[in-house]
Amino acid sequence: METPIERIRLSQTAKEQLIKLKRLTKIDQWNILCRWALCRSLAEPTPPSPIAIPQDSNVEMTWRVFGGEISDMLLLALKQRCYNDGLTIDKETLATQLRLHLHRGISYLSGDPNIKKIEDLIELATKN
Repeated sequence: METPIERIRLSQTAKEQLIKLKRLTKIDQWNILCRWALCRSLAEPTPPSPIAIPQDSNVEMTWRVFGGEISDMLLLALKQRCYNDGLTIDKETLATQLRLHLHRGISYLSGDPNIKKIEDLIELATKN
């Protein structure tokens, strides 16, 4: 499946939030935390705010590293979300929405006072 973006670079703010999440959850890989964050944002009923997100950190990964074995499923979920939100599913829109959802999800996870360990992430995912 064609990827919407070759390389994903995070903002400095997102990097700092991920460092906090790494410390709390003991999940060492950026890409795994980013997958959690993307899914967290996609689960929200409202679309993310269309804001400019700087790519000013040194955290960068390829789409394949980001998605790993579930990269096709993540891309399908993103496409479905764009469709649900009334957006086109062209490469530019997908790349923009990926960045918006990823950064919103990182912000949500790092700001959640209930996330203190990896089990809290699992509980969040299995709720409802």
